[in-house]
Amino acid sequence: MSADLIFSICNSAVLPGWALLIFMPKWKWTLSLISAGLIPFVLGLVYVGLFISQSGSMPEGGGFGSLAGVASLFANPYVLTAGWIHYLAFDLFVGAWEVRDSQQQGISHWLVIPCLLLTFMLGPTGLALYFIIRTVKNRRFEIYAAPA
Repeated sequence: MSADLIFSICNSAVLPGWALLIFMPKWKWTLSLISAGLIPFVLGLVYVGLFISQSGSMPEGGGFGSLAGVASLFANPYVLTAGWIHYLAFDLFVGAWEVRDSQQQGISHWLVIPCLLLTFMLGPTGLALYFIIRTVKNRRFEIYAAPA
């Protein structure tokens, strides 16, 4: 299967999860199965499979120790696709966390939607906005909820 096809399939696979987070955040399957579980898990398997399949064809000088090394790795379209899948899986997982946490914190979903859109498109920017909203709502900065 070509890297382009894997890229397209994985890009399409996350869209239902994001749609559920935005439009059906309280549906029982949104958080428990689709967004926080099944889709990131399957993407993780594809990610591992891509790296294993390319382990013998890594370019000279490729590695994670320097920007040049990462750029060299990403010259391989399968490794680049794996890197993109990494973003897709983690951003979706973070979006699911934002929804779950906002429900626990009593934050209006209308305030979370812009965070989700930014998390989908710009990852850490959406998470940062969510933390700002959470901090304003709770009148204190905390990354986790203290156990009850």
